[in-house]
Amino acid sequence: MDEPTPKDLFLRSVRRCVGNDAFIPAFYERFLGSSDEIREKFLFTNFDKQNEMLARSLELCAGATAGETESLAEISERATTHDRNHLNIEPPLYDIWLETIIETASEFDDQWTESTEAAWRRILGHVIHHMIREY
Repeated sequence: MDEPTPKDLFLRSVRRCVGNDAFIPAFYERFLGSSDEIREKFLFTNFDKQNEMLARSLELCAGATAGETESLAEISERATTHDRNHLNIEPPLYDIWLETIIETASEFDDQWTESTEAAWRRILGHVIHHMIREY
């Protein structure tokens, strides 16, 4: 049997996490609690919509990393909305986001392994690099 690709490992883990309705709220609770600056960025956020967007974004990250055209286009749109001229998500905030989502995912994915974490870091790191480059 072939080893699963990082994309496969990541998507399977995302589905296990997102399958638990508490995952995304737990992530945001932890993320918003990490700094006043982050909390302020989300002050007027509709979290029902935000939760759906995060679940979709995680899948888009996998597609973009694999070079899927539609996913790449959507990630590029997100990079624009998050750049200095729009939401102004400064590059250091992405490190906090990454560590927070990985910490939360590791608690919600009952099949979490070092390989799973490496897949999350690879997939999300690729997209974060793009977001920072477009900042």
